Amino acid sequence: MGYSANNGFKAYQEIGVKTASQGSLVVMLYEGAVSRLEEAIALVDDENKVKPGDIEKFGQKVQKASDIISELEASLDMEKGGDIAKNLMSLYIFFNKQLLSVSLSHDKRTLESVHKMLADLLNSWIQAANSLANTQVQMAADTPAISING
Repeated sequence: MGYSANNGFKAYQEIGVKTASQGSLVVMLYEGAVSRLEEAIALVDDENKVKPGDIEKFGQKVQKASDIISELEASLDMEKGGDIAKNLMSLYIFFNKQLLSVSLSHDKRTLESVHKMLADLLNSWIQAANSLANTQVQMAADTPAISING
């Protein structure tokens, strides 16, 4: 098996996932779900029809988004997360119910609604992750160096 650009990209992604902070991982998951929903939306016409040749692909995109949302749900820390974790849990359950319905109905409006809410959450997580990263960098810069020699 020879080296390909695709293999290199997959290796790069795996390294990124292994070295990412918790906030960055959440952002990656949201990006994946939003991307899959965009791909699914593109397969539905304005009359909520999916071409026969695209039905399997549509189902896979919706299922992958649902799987990612389930992963986000499973990662919630209900003890430490308080009301935020409870609210996110409710949203994730709602999203997956909507996606289950969409997998059968192909309702583009519902799909777009879930996509918009996930995209809004993604933007919030990006801001939170960037804010946390900036705070950590600032804290590191403000920490005085300790000299062993004296």
